[in-house]
Amino acid sequence: MIKKNCWEVKNCHRELGGIRAVEFGACKAACETKLNGLHGGINGGRVCWAVAGTLCGGEVQGDYAKKIEKCSDCGFYKQVREDEGKDYLLVMKIFEKLK
Repeated sequence: MIKKNCWEVKNCHRELGGIRAVEFGACKAACETKLNGLHGGINGGRVCWAVAGTLCGGEVQGDYAKKIEKCSDCGFYKQVREDEGKDYLLVMKIFEKLK
């Protein structure tokens, strides 16, 4: 199974080199190299809910505490949780990678 990143699913085009990234800048999830490979994604592309300042919905989102309620309703978030099953990383493990 090919694991898609948030920008591929959401079609925001804010990934590094994406057509909207040139105009508006790349999303923090696409740039967060410390999270590369988690859940099989590129940079923070499959753990975007843990990355502060993402650009989901065309607006800059806050930190995890401010955005997790919205993220937990997101179809992409739910899909990652389902895809990963028992291998889903809890947010504290993800935050350890950001240190």
